[in-house]
Amino acid sequence: MRLAVTGGKGGVGKSTVAYNLGAATGAVVVDGDLGMADLPATRGPDLHDVLAGRADPVEAVREDGPVRLLPCGRSLAGARAADATELVRAVAAVEHAYGDVILDCPAGMAADAGIPLLVADRSVLVALPDAFALPDALRTRALARELDAGLARVVLNRTGENPPVAAVERALGAPVSTIPEKEVVRRAGRAGQPVQALAPDGPVVDAFESLAAAVAPRS
Repeated sequence: MRLAVTGGKGGVGKSTVAYNLGAATGAVVVDGDLGMADLPATRGPDLHDVLAGRADPVEAVREDGPVRLLPCGRSLAGARAADATELVRAVAAVEHAYGDVILDCPAGMAADAGIPLLVADRSVLVALPDAFALPDALRTRALARELDAGLARVVLNRTGENPPVAAVERALGAPVSTIPEKEVVRRAGRAGQPVQALAPDGPVVDAFESLAAAVAPRS
């Protein structure tokens, strides 16, 4: 499985969904946002180094944290030196070595958002549960279809009571999962941890496990 986690705009919790899906599935999460990386990072080679030909993609995967992760650098110089087209080769190498890969995509519709979708064989679209988010989500769905990254699921993030699941399913033509709005998600993000590390028996972990079961390959 090469699953892209994408969103029509920034701030919808796309990286949070990708990271927690990695925890729920055991997949390697690749931080594919070359310009605005948001996932935890430690010392060592990162995706900028890999895409500039300075590091091997498998050796750049961190296995010492709660989620296996190929992080991305945060420097402008690193982003400029990276050849985004090398992402195809890098993800193939990681998939060969580890199995399932989850790609955290850049937000929006720029070319760098399209490359992780091109690499993926399916996608998850993250949106907020309000009407203003739908136009961006529709454009991102169209891009995913054009690049043959079939839409496996829509994730309505930070939901409260009675999220508009049926309306979003009709608009986007895909099944919807919901992630509830909880303070533990923010605390886990600040700590660089998946939610299961702080609240293993809570409703958010249940929601991510349900999402993982919905998008993981079936034997």
